[in-house]
Amino acid sequence: MVLIAQLAGAIFGVLAIIFGAFGAHLLKKKFTEEQLNSFETGVKYQMYHALVLLMLSFNLNLDTSLEKNMVYSFIIGTFLFSFSIYGLCISASAGKKIRLLGPITPIGGLFLVLGWSFLCYYFIKNFI
Repeated sequence: MVLIAQLAGAIFGVLAIIFGAFGAHLLKKKFTEEQLNSFETGVKYQMYHALVLLMLSFNLNLDTSLEKNMVYSFIIGTFLFSFSIYGLCISASAGKKIRLLGPITPIGGLFLVLGWSFLCYYFIKNFI
């Protein structure tokens, strides 16, 4: 599980850099300001959670079901949240917005909230 978290964190991190540069340089001319802001939000959340996955993988054993569920929640949430935003922004700028992606973004957000909730529970459980 540690390797999965490290690999996911590294992949999300490198893709956040690539997508951030892509958005700042190539898409800036095609996107509206609102689309660019949404795209940047996806990139930021992706990078934040890449770092969280790496920190968790280097500080926890990730062998309990709570720890595994935390990691999976962050991975699934990051993918659904950020990548659905990318798809929405790119498809909208091309004039063919993929509406199916709209409901996926909040589902990804719920997985991220779940991951953070698992982390809070982990700290509280170990404190008490």
